[in-house]
Amino acid sequence: MNIAELDKADRRLLRELQSNSSRSVAELADLVNLSASSCHRRIKLLEERGMISGYGAQLGREKLGLNIEFFVEISLVAQTEENLEAFENAVRRLPDILECHLMGGQYDYLLRIAVSSAADYERIHRRAITRLPGVARIQSSLALRTVKPWTGLPV
Repeated sequence: MNIAELDKADRRLLRELQSNSSRSVAELADLVNLSASSCHRRIKLLEERGMISGYGAQLGREKLGLNIEFFVEISLVAQTEENLEAFENAVRRLPDILECHLMGGQYDYLLRIAVSSAADYERIHRRAITRLPGVARIQSSLALRTVKPWTGLPV
C-alpha cells in the first residue's frame, strides 16, 4: 500500500498522529470524525502495513543544551561494498551522529550532529569522525539557523 491508496480519513489520521502521537484513540477519533473503535482498527491496520513505523517524543534540542548543529560531508577513499559497510557499521555505533545519509553527488555521506559547543564538536570530530573507516575527506558546515524544521512527511 502507498500513500495514493489511502482514503481521506487515513491521511488525516496519519497527520494527526504525526503531529502528536500522545493523544488517546478517543481524541483522535473526534479529530478525524470516526468512532473510537473504527479509529483504533485503522491505526492497527496502518501499523501492520508499515505506514506507522513507531511512536516517540520530539525532544527540544536547544532545551537539552545542544545549541549547535553541524552537517558533515564525508568522502570515502573508495566506494567498495566493504568500505561502505565498514563506514555505515561504525556510524551506527556513534550516538553523537544523529543522522547519516548515503548520498549521490560530490560526497558519499552526509552526517547531522548536534552539540553544545564548538569544543564539543571538536571532540567528536577528533575522537569519532576522523577515526571512521575509509574516510578520505571531511567537510563540516555549521548551521546558523533552522529555517524550516522537519515536522513530518506530507500526507
